[in-house]
Amino acid sequence: MASVTFDHVFKKYGDVTAVNDLNIHIEDKEFLVLVGPSGCGKTTALRCLAGLEEISGGEVRIGERVVNDVAPKDRDIAMVFQSYALYPHLSVYDNMAFGLKLRKTPKEEIKRRVSEAADTLGIQDFLQRKPRQLSGGQRQRVALGRAIVREPKVFLFDEPLSNLDAKLRVQMRSEISKLHQRLQTTFIYVTHDQTEAMTMATRIAVINKGVLQQLDTPQNLYDRPNNLFVAGFIGSPAMNFFRGKLRKDGDKLLVDTGDFSVVIPPSKSKVYENHAGKDVIFGIRPENIHDADFVPANIDSEKVNVKVDVTELMGNEIFLYLMSGSNNFVARVDPRSKLRVGQQATVAFDMDNFHIFDAGTEQAIR
Repeated sequence: MASVTFDHVFKKYGDVTAVNDLNIHIEDKEFLVLVGPSGCGKTTALRCLAGLEEISGGEVRIGERVVNDVAPKDRDIAMVFQSYALYPHLSVYDNMAFGLKLRKTPKEEIKRRVSEAADTLGIQDFLQRKPRQLSGGQRQRVALGRAIVREPKVFLFDEPLSNLDAKLRVQMRSEISKLHQRLQTTFIYVTHDQTEAMTMATRIAVINKGVLQQLDTPQNLYDRPNNLFVAGFIGSPAMNFFRGKLRKDGDKLLVDTGDFSVVIPPSKSKVYENHAGKDVIFGIRPENIHDADFVPANIDSEKVNVKVDVTELMGNEIFLYLMSGSNNFVARVDPRSKLRVGQQATVAFDMDNFHIFDAGTEQAIR
């Protein structure tokens, strides 16, 4: 078992900086997820750790050992790829055993490790099949098994569920989480899917354009995003943003978007008073916008007049796509709501749960 450290790591391709001064310390046995949009540098960071890319600056450490110049095969890591990367002409058993055979591991030890991994993953009945005889989920289990038999210090996962259908992705998320609990090994997992990150991670590193934006627990990222990018990336549907101005109205502080205004509760206004008169971005999550007929008890709410543009009935909830002047936004409302397309309506913003960002820096105002 081992911790992992990225210490001021850079990776450049000519004039392009793919990873920019990355500093992360991953604890032993932690499940860390690197998340961000396509092209943000998360897979490049993982490949730098694996030794598949040579870093341009800084240090990568596994435990206390600097591995900058250590060959990939000697780093004691195992990697699971998006493409499975199974040998089509070999059986499941031989695919899982292949790396051990290269290392001249005794036959009885190979048999023990493959059997234990197959039991863990529920693929004992498939050991004599070829990959083409397996479903996508079964192939992904074989790829996991091939990594497990190595008994490495660190597991690396590069978008391993991207090729699976939605139902199987949910199932495999659960399987990988249970695997982490069982193996008690350091897991580092790359994905662009923030739902995967939120449901699996001990901590999440949000990356954009090669730069680490925030490193925190899933709940803290959701509740206290550092900036506009993190706020918009974490949560589904994404947070709604409204450009406006903070202004005083007598003893009240409010956000004026031009199309509507919302008053900030006195209990929260002190944080923002120094920004009165400045341009800001007001953020509120869809689940904190309610049909005015179904407002939860004991919340501080502000009414906003809207027109309903699109409705999506989800069974346990309804997504409303709303317009207020030039602002378009989404509400996630009670399934009893009777609001329908084309209606003029009133919704309630939960002013106990909102975010305000500086319009210039896009940093959260706290």
